[in-house]
Amino acid sequence: MRRKLAAGNWKMNGLAEALSELNELTVTYGEAPVDILICPPATLIDRASEAAEGSAVAIGGQDCHPKTSGAHTGDISAEMLRDSGASHVIIGHSERRDDHGESSALIAAKATAAYDAGLIAVVCCGEHLSTREAGETLPHIGKQIAESLPDAATAENTVIAYEPVWAIGTGLTPTVEQIAEVHDFIRAELIARFGETTANGIRLLYGGSVKPSNAAEIFATSNVDGALVGGASLKAADFSAIIDALVAA
Repeated sequence: MRRKLAAGNWKMNGLAEALSELNELTVTYGEAPVDILICPPATLIDRASEAAEGSAVAIGGQDCHPKTSGAHTGDISAEMLRDSGASHVIIGHSERRDDHGESSALIAAKATAAYDAGLIAVVCCGEHLSTREAGETLPHIGKQIAESLPDAATAENTVIAYEPVWAIGTGLTPTVEQIAEVHDFIRAELIARFGETTANGIRLLYGGSVKPSNAAEIFATSNVDGALVGGASLKAADFSAIIDALVAA
């Protein structure tokens, strides 16, 4: 059985005072039957990891550089994230692909760097509305998965998050049938490449306007093993409701 995962991506949000929301989560979830992950901005990772120590909440980064060190001003290596207390890192989020022009080849290199540093890579994929309307969602997702996942991907070092770009922060959510179609497709693609044992162990998260009001329905969908949550992860009360829906699923 794949262990469910509720992951929160704070994006470029959160000053020191935001750690009070994390503290509330750690008190509520000293232990939990699902995995819980918060990915705060890099400025808070060290303090967040200290705050979460001894609880069921893990801390992750939102990106990493493919190199371990060097003349890369402003970048952060996977080893640095690990040294700060992170156990996971988000790789290839659509906002990185779009805002920074990141290619799937670069994302695969970042995932390899994450593996080498002992981090779990949360590798993202997703389509724009134009791709969806053109009926090209599955070929697009298949290409992203094929090119973004290193051959070294396993159930232990990789999580995949499907986030339709048109649903991120818009309030729009695909139907459960659309979510199931993509998640079932990703699972089949993983089986074809990695074999059933490895592929059936890799967790698939759904992301894109996940909130307390729709979480239960999403978590009941085929091959959805949890969620990558944006705005609703910034407040402990909202994220707790999503975690509890995942526990109940």
